[in-house]
Amino acid sequence: EGGYSWSLIHRMDTNSAVRPFYTRLFDDFIRGEEIISGAERIDIPEMLEKRAGECGIDVKTIETYMDSFRYGATPPHGGFGAGLERVVMLFLALDNIRKTSLFPRDPHRLA
Repeated sequence: EGGYSWSLIHRMDTNSAVRPFYTRLFDDFIRGEEIISGAERIDIPEMLEKRAGECGIDVKTIETYMDSFRYGATPPHGGFGAGLERVVMLFLALDNIRKTSLFPRDPHRLA
């Protein structure tokens, strides 16, 4: 009711041509707008070896990096960045992102 609708889309491994071989990327969208981008380091040595080969990287040059995952020295890790103003704008179906920011910036106001 009220004309509000929203959907959340989670997309993994986008744009493989530009991503580093050692990461898995993801993006989340609300109402067709990207709200979160992030990545997780690949911590499986066999997958790292496969990705390195696909990118033409000599596996011997990253052997110590792969060993760190093999022997547990580096725990699985990743991160993301979220645009909170964009999330609020889309969640509330506002027409302008400046309505969600306490101090909006534009070419005429650089607060």
